Amino acid sequence: MLPSSSHTELDTVPISPKPRDEDLDFFGLTHQGLVRKDNQDHFLVTTLHKTMRVISTSLANPELLEIPSQRIASMGLVCDGVGGHSAGEEASRSAVEAIADYVTNTMQCFFATDTHDDTALVESLREAATKSHELIADRARDSGERKGMATTLTMYVAVWPMLYILQVGDSRCYLFRDGKLEQLTRDQTMAQDLVDSGVMQPEQAKRSPYAHVLSSSLGGSTWSPEVSRFILQQGDKLLLCTDGLTKHVPDERIGDTIANMTSSEQAARSLVDDTLKAGATDNVTVLMLQTVSRKT
Repeated sequence: MLPSSSHTELDTVPISPKPRDEDLDFFGLTHQGLVRKDNQDHFLVTTLHKTMRVISTSLANPELLEIPSQRIASMGLVCDGVGGHSAGEEASRSAVEAIADYVTNTMQCFFATDTHDDTALVESLREAATKSHELIADRARDSGERKGMATTLTMYVAVWPMLYILQVGDSRCYLFRDGKLEQLTRDQTMAQDLVDSGVMQPEQAKRSPYAHVLSSSLGGSTWSPEVSRFILQQGDKLLLCTDGLTKHVPDERIGDTIANMTSSEQAARSLVDDTLKAGATDNVTVLMLQTVSRKT
C-alpha cells in the first residue's frame, strides 16, 4: 500500500495543473455475474460544483448566468452488500443513498478545504460512514427480516491535488501511475488481519478460507472506517472495484488492462469481461477514472 501523503510532502512535491472537467473520463459498470441470481453491488460517480440558479431578474437571457462552475471535487464509490437475498442489495443501496445525502448537505466542507488543514473534510468522511452504518442498522432492525445485512464501502473524494479514500470492508481502490499498479486500500478481512499480526503470509492469505470474511462492514457488528490521503498527479488512473473482480482477475492482469486502456469505458468493460471468462462467481463492479488530454 502506498504511504499516505503528509503536509510536508505537499509543500515539496510539484503540483500539476488541475484537470478541467472536460478532461475527466469516468465510467462505472456492474454485473450480477454468472452464479448469483441478483446483484447486491451498487456504485456512484459524481462531481460537485458551485452553481448559481436565477430565480428572478430583469435581465434578458438569464440562462446565460447559470453556467455551471468548474468542479470543486469529484467522488466515486462502490458498495458490495452482504446478508443474502434482498438484504445485501438494500444495505449497499442504503449506503450509497446515505453518502449522497450527507455529501449534498455538508458541501461547505468541500468549498472550504485547505490542503494544509483538511481536518473538517476528513471528519466529514468519517461522519458519512457513521450515518451510513446507522441507516443500515436502523433498516435491518425495522424490517425484522434482514438481520445481518451489511455492506462494504470504498469511496474516493478528489479535491485537486488531494485524494481522500474512505474504506470499510474489502472492496478496493487502486492507483495506476508510471506503469505501476498500487493498491491504496487495505482489505478489512480476517485473513488480512492475520497477515498484519504476523500469523499468516500474504500468499497463504490469498488461499485462506478467511480471505473474503469481512472483519469490518457498514451495518455489521464490527466496523472501522479508515480515511487515507494521497497526492494526485496528472496522468493518474483510479480503479474502484468490488471483490467480484479481484477474486478472479489477478493484479498483473488488471495492471496490463489499465496500461493499454483506450478509455475508462473500454477498461471497465474489459475487466468485467475477464471476470466473466473466469467464472464470475460473485457480483462484480468496476469504476474507472482517468484524465485525458483533449485537443482544443
